[in-house]
Amino acid sequence: MATYTFSFPTPIHFGPGIRKNLPGFFKDHGFRLPLIITDQGVVGLSFFQEIKASLEAGGLSVAVFSEITGNPGESQVIQGVNCFRFHNADSIIAIGGGAALDVAKAVALMVAHRGDLFDYEDGRADALPIDGPIPFWVAIPTTAGTGSEVGRSTVISDEKTHIKRIIFSPKLLAKAVFADPELALSMPASITAATGMDALTHCVESYLAKGYHPLCDGIALEGLKLAATHLEKCVREPNNIEARAGMLMSSIMGGIAFQKGLGLTHSCAHALSTIANLHHGLTNGLMINHALKFNISAVPERFHSMAVAIGLKNSTGEGFISWLEELKTQIGMPNYLSKAGLKFSSPLDQKFIDRVSTLAFEDSCHQNNPRTCTPKDFKQIFSEAL
Repeated sequence: MATYTFSFPTPIHFGPGIRKNLPGFFKDHGFRLPLIITDQGVVGLSFFQEIKASLEAGGLSVAVFSEITGNPGESQVIQGVNCFRFHNADSIIAIGGGAALDVAKAVALMVAHRGDLFDYEDGRADALPIDGPIPFWVAIPTTAGTGSEVGRSTVISDEKTHIKRIIFSPKLLAKAVFADPELALSMPASITAATGMDALTHCVESYLAKGYHPLCDGIALEGLKLAATHLEKCVREPNNIEARAGMLMSSIMGGIAFQKGLGLTHSCAHALSTIANLHHGLTNGLMINHALKFNISAVPERFHSMAVAIGLKNSTGEGFISWLEELKTQIGMPNYLSKAGLKFSSPLDQKFIDRVSTLAFEDSCHQNNPRTCTPKDFKQIFSEAL
C-alpha cells in the first residue's frame, strides 16, 4: 500500500510505515528537544519504543510524559507543562488516542499562556484570548476514532465538577500529522470497536448537525461510507492493513467534519463517560442508536442520504438505525447499558437517569442537534438505553 502527503488544512502524511519519516522531518524543521506526550497504555508498546529509538538515533534529545489515563483532567495538563519546561523542550510529539492528543494540545496552549486552562474555555463570555505562541507539535494517532489529530479543539475534564470542557482555537491545530495504519494492528478488538464507533458517530452527527456547511457534509458522508465498509473487517481481521487504513481515514474525515458541530449523542456520551468512567468511543457506541431515533422526525431526508451512501435497501431513518444496531452486534458492542457491565436496580435507575440527564443537558454539543432536546427528552433517551 502506498503512502501519501496532502493538506486539509493540516499537512497529513498517510500510509503504512510513514512514521519512519519522523526523525528527518524534525531535523529538517530545526527541532532537537521534543517532548513525547503519550498515555500509559502506549508507552510500553513496541512501536512506541521503536519511534523513540529512531528519534534518538537521528540526533534528537527526547523526553517522555506518559502520565495520562482514561478521561484526561486538568491535573494531567499541569504535569505535562511542568515536564515540558523541565526538559526545556522546543516541540511536542503526541502519540496515542484522543486522550493523549487532547492533553498535548492543552499542554501546548498552557506553555506560554497565563492563568488556568479553563480560563480559555470555548463559549465563556470572559474567556481569555488564545494569542500567545504555541509550540511546534506533531500528532501521531494510534487509534482510528477521535480524529483529534486534525481537530482544533481539546476536551479536558474539570476534575472538580466532572464536566468535560472544550478549548477551541485554530492555533491548536497540529503542524503535521503522521497517520500510520500499522500502529493500529496491535489494537484489541474491543478498542477497535469503540474507537471505530467514535469515528462513525463523528461523521453521522456532523452530517445531521444544524447549519450550512456542504464541505463538511460531503466529508462526513464519505467518512461514514469508509466506516461502514471497514469497521467490521478491522474487528474480525485485525491484521487487514487496508481496512485499518480505511478506518484511520474515516477517523480523520470525522475529525475534520465535526467542526460543523455535533449533537445529542455526544452530550449523552460525555455525561455517561463522566459518571461511569467509560471510554468515550464506547459511550458513543452505546448511545448512538438510542439518541438518533430522536432525530428522525426532524431530518428524515438526511437519514435517507446516509442510508443511500452506505448502500442500504431500506433507506428510511428506521432502516439506518436498524443497520447501526446490527453493526454493533457484529463488532461485539452492546445495544443496552445494562449489557455493558453497568448494574442498575430500582430506585437507583431513576437516580442514575436524573444525574446523567442533567449532565447531558449541561453539555454544549446538543445545541447543534437538528431537534431541540430538553432535560425530559434526555431522561427518555437514557431510560430506553438502560
